[in-house]
Order: sequence, then C-alpha cells, then structure tokens
Amino acid sequence: MSLGTVILAGLTHPSRPSNALVLMGGGARTAYQAGVLRALASMLRLHPEAPQSFPFQVLVGTSAGALNAAYLASCATTGLDAFDQLARFWGRLRSSSVYELNVSPWVRASRVIAAASLARHARAHGALINNMPLVDTLHHAVSLPGIDEALQARTLDALAVTASSYTSGVHWTFCHTASDDTAQTWSRPGRRAEFQPITIEHLMASSAIPFIFPSTALWVDGRREFFGDGSMRQVSPLSPAMHLGASKVLVIGVGQPQRSAFAGAGADAHGNGSAPSIGSIAGHAMASVFHDTLQADVEQAQRISQTLRQLPREVAAVLPYRSVEVLAIQPSQSLDALAQAQAHELPSATHNALSGLGALRGGGAALASYLLFEPGFVQALMALGEQDAFARKAELLAFFTS
Repeated sequence: MSLGTVILAGLTHPSRPSNALVLMGGGARTAYQAGVLRALASMLRLHPEAPQSFPFQVLVGTSAGALNAAYLASCATTGLDAFDQLARFWGRLRSSSVYELNVSPWVRASRVIAAASLARHARAHGALINNMPLVDTLHHAVSLPGIDEALQARTLDALAVTASSYTSGVHWTFCHTASDDTAQTWSRPGRRAEFQPITIEHLMASSAIPFIFPSTALWVDGRREFFGDGSMRQVSPLSPAMHLGASKVLVIGVGQPQRSAFAGAGADAHGNGSAPSIGSIAGHAMASVFHDTLQADVEQAQRISQTLRQLPREVAAVLPYRSVEVLAIQPSQSLDALAQAQAHELPSATHNALSGLGALRGGGAALASYLLFEPGFVQALMALGEQDAFARKAELLAFFTS
C-alpha cells in the first residue's frame, strides 16, 4: 500500500461512510472466513449499538474469497442472516461440487505414473483438474439478480473481484456498482480497474488456481484476455477497497506464519532438516501465490493512516486524504495440520494422484488443503474461524460501533 494509493483514494468522496470486507484467496481454506463471519453475526445481534442490517457497503474478493464475497452480495438484503447462509453453503459443499479428476487408482504406485497421468489430464483440460462442476455450483448458489437488488437498494455500494491476466500480465479489479457506466476507474503500474457487472465467468477467472484449474476468458478494453487466480501479482490487496471509498476495512486472510515450521517437519533423529518433499515445495509455492502480500500491505496501510492521523489538524484539513482503519484476522493455528488430519477425506482420485506424487507426506498436506472441500476439514476451519473471531470480540465490536 503506497502513500500515493492512500492520497489518490482520498480524492474519492463517498456519499456515506463505508465499511469494506476484503476476503483473500486460498481454495478450500477460505471456509475459515465463513466461520469468522458467522461469529461476527452472533456478536452484532447481541450488541445493542451494533448494526442489524448488512454491515458492509463494499465487498472485495480474491480467488475463493471472491466466491464468498459474491455469495454475500447476492443475499446482502437479508442482513446478518447472509453470514449464516454462507456458513450453510460451505456446510453443503463437497469436492465433487468444485472439481473432478479422473485418474486410475494405479497412479499412487509411483511418481512417474502419477506425473504421466496428470500430464495427460492437463493436455485434455488445459490444467491438472477440471473445475466445470464449480460452474454449476455457482449458478445455483450465487444469485446475480440478488447482487443487482442489493446495489439498487443501496445495501451495497460495490462488489469487486480481482483476477490476473495471463495475456497482458496486468492484475485487474472488476467492480460492480449500481451505475457501472458512470464510475471512475483507476490505473496503477501493473494493476487496473474496470467497472462492469460481475458474472459467474469473473468468479471462475478469479478462482482459477494456477496449474490446478484452467484459465477463463474475459473481455477488457474491448478485447478478450485469459485470466487466472486473482492472488497472482496482487501486490496491494487493500487498494480496491480504498479506491471504492472505504473508511474502515476488515480483511480476512487464510495465511499463517506457522506454515513454514510445519512444512519442515521432516527432521531426522538428530534434529537435522531433511530435503523438502515435492508436496512441501508445492505447498510453499501455493503460500507464496496466496498469502505473502497481505500482512505487509496491512502493516503499511496502518502505518500510513496512523501517520496521517497524527498530522496537525490545520495541515490535515488541506491534504487530499482519508484516514482508513484496517483490522485483519488470520488463522491462529496451522491449517496445514488441520488438512493433514483430514487428508483421508479427499476424493479417491485426488488422493491417489497426490499420494503418487508424494504430496501427502511430511508437510505436503499444505497442497491438499486447497482442494479439501470436505465436511471434516470445512467444519474444522469454520470452528477455528469462530474461535479466532470471539478471541478478538472487543476489536470487532469496536470496529462497528466506534
């Protein structure tokens, strides 16, 4: 988050104070966000000074976080019940609702067989895994008319979804407002925004995990480009919320500082570290794609905003800025460890393929955790999200009541 972004966002004059919810990506791990938000709904219902209507005016989502954001937007007119509906959606979800992988049980026999089988699948589908089941799931779960209804009723001011263009290398933020044709776009080095109605195709593009899921075509600047996961090249996750007029930002990530320690669990009896498995390497690469920019962006935004608030009042009055309050929540426990305990729930074809690649040994469950859309893992994630939210109850309530 640069000072330039803070100042340029300050030139935006929202018609009302806006709370923004920023939901980061992470495949199945984003069930954690549903737990945090379900706990938040419980807190707000019991607080006499807290809003009982939908408490966010701006929703920003990346990757699977974009699916959560769009789902919430589609039922935002139901108020706090939207968070309970999101939790129920995750409770019904299964891996078969998201993807399919048809490989022989023999792939678990060796890495060579597994690699050859996955290579054939990649040539046939343009990626390792076919995610067409997710298209049908989203069409049934996310009401696009419901999003328009929330925008027209002014329950929401904006829904934004990020995606990364394989064609141009630009990181795009697609914004949907009540009047997309009159909205002002922004352009920064390597990242741009465009205002257009969010569709299922935008959600598929944003959640297309590199190598795992195929790219999706979208139209920008009058031409077709191919897009993948919005977490790629996302150097400033908070920027869209600020450009869209947010005065407060709640961001829920699914990263964790404990990941690297868990991935190194292959030490020998003398305490010497062993070489990482292919699963550990893949998990480390996934973490780099999904999580590395969030903490730095939050810290920088908080630092810049604190500095601006400390300026003399007469100086602040003539500067083009808005102070933005940022509250970030991330898992307090290792999601890799949770995935390790639930890896047996993976569909047999996926389990066989990952086993054949040696991607379920040691810290390899980090890779499996992105694909583990099964009840045991989902419920454990939501329970952890609720636990973490209640541990920060005072901060959360102050965010909405101060």
